Amino acid sequence: MTSSTKPCPICRKPRRPEHHPFCSQRCRDRDLARWFSDSYAVPGPPADPEEVAREDWREQD
Repeated sequence: MTSSTKPCPICRKPRRPEHHPFCSQRCRDRDLARWFSDSYAVPGPPADPEEVAREDWREQD
């Protein structure tokens, strides 16, 4: 199966070039909403907010 024949990852309809890799703007928006609502996550241990803040502070120097 080539990438051009893979279905839309949201609704499984055929993909459209103007909305790649989705079939429509609606599916693009649904995917974005999933990222914003933390429905998707990168696997790994939870980040310690204090450690993240320290790293951000070091990068600013």
